[in-house]
Amino acid sequence: MSELSIHSFGPDKAPNEAYYRCRYKILREPLGFLPGSEILMDDSVAIHAYAITNSEIVGVGRIHLIPPDSDGSQPDHAGLGAAICPPFSPLIMGNNRPAVQIRQMGVLASNQRVGIGSTILKKLEYEAVSQFKAKYGFLQARENAVRFYQSQGWEIIDEPYTIPKIGLHYSMMKSLELSF
Repeated sequence: MSELSIHSFGPDKAPNEAYYRCRYKILREPLGFLPGSEILMDDSVAIHAYAITNSEIVGVGRIHLIPPDSDGSQPDHAGLGAAICPPFSPLIMGNNRPAVQIRQMGVLASNQRVGIGSTILKKLEYEAVSQFKAKYGFLQARENAVRFYQSQGWEIIDEPYTIPKIGLHYSMMKSLELSF
């Protein structure tokens, strides 16, 4: 693998076409979703991180501040017919704030298991603490990603659930207070 560089931007800046193309190729195309399903309604208020090697974006991820009046439930994508992801139980009573959520994170298959995902994740966690003053992170992991997140200090917090057309997911949480 050639030299790797990690970049971040946002909030208040939407991703470019190359970023979205990589996100689609990793997370949506393999499931038969149409282009555009990789776009989320709140992308412009999220912090985005991405990895480049050989002048190509090979991994992406994003993190947003969960509004104080939200339990984290939201549509899976911005298009029609999007499944609604369930709430995070630790947020239902308004505890564990400020909180952020990681979504749409992945690395191209040909670049996995070389540390790119963990580097993107660390960048997102750092930026969330730095910019949003986040204390807790939440995410919804596909079944095949749970071990990765556990290796990075994330813990399963709720019962698994299925997102139609995508598969089994696990809600996960991490305290970010002692991370940086």
